[in-house]
Amino acid sequence: MPRLILYRHAKSDWSNPEVHDHDRWLAPRGEDAAQRMAAWIDAERLTPDLILCSTALRTRLTLQALLPVLRGSCEIRLLREIYDASESDYVDLLRTHGGGAQTLMLIAHNPAIHDTARELVVDGDADAMHALAEKFPTAGLAEINLPCEDFSGLQPASGRLVRFVRPRDLM
Repeated sequence: MPRLILYRHAKSDWSNPEVHDHDRWLAPRGEDAAQRMAAWIDAERLTPDLILCSTALRTRLTLQALLPVLRGSCEIRLLREIYDASESDYVDLLRTHGGGAQTLMLIAHNPAIHDTARELVVDGDADAMHALAEKFPTAGLAEINLPCEDFSGLQPASGRLVRFVRPRDLM
């Protein structure tokens, strides 16, 4: 049973309107949240064997905070199509690129990451379901168990939300 970890990039810096959206850095609050989430991911041993990450700078910096805590072998793929698909959901992308990963982490953008979580999750922890229904904040993370053999068989309304963690939950 594959496990999907949807991880929204940490808070980006909007202070310079001249910077192209793809090239925005993390805000100080985002840097802090990325470090706290990385420490939590390490403590919970949520080590993916595949990470699909948008090519946007803010997602790569969120990934960078994770690198020191990744255990074992983990394939990392930077995909421009994750950034380009940020107004739709990521289900087709997960089917195409997820392969036989047992634990896949997608580091991506809103609204698509929230839409994807809502499309996939059918049940789970009641508190986590309620929090996910409200908002998928920056540096938020949803852990979803899927009943398919591999990601090519990913189906809507089939996942179980194990937990939904926000940076503010770790303070």
